[in-house]
Amino acid sequence: MGLAYGIAIYFIIWWLSLFAVLPFAARSQAEEGEVVPGTPESAPAQFRIWRIFLINTALATCIFLALYVGVIEGWLKPDTFPLQLPVKELDYPK
Repeated sequence: MGLAYGIAIYFIIWWLSLFAVLPFAARSQAEEGEVVPGTPESAPAQFRIWRIFLINTALATCIFLALYVGVIEGWLKPDTFPLQLPVKELDYPK
């Protein structure tokens, strides 16, 4: 796995895991009992973005390291993932 490929895969894993981490420990303004005028009740009461980024980075790093070890050790190969796009063979004139 090359450096650019690894960075791209890490970024994709980080971005996808962000959507899983965003609702962790989120309390809405309605749950807190203090709704700021002009905002929906479902808006977060305290949005701790740096805490979310830190948790997400730790999760994405663990997932990436597991993937990296699997690729380096040979446990994960392209044949491991059966859901590939079908390739239609083309008949080119010879």
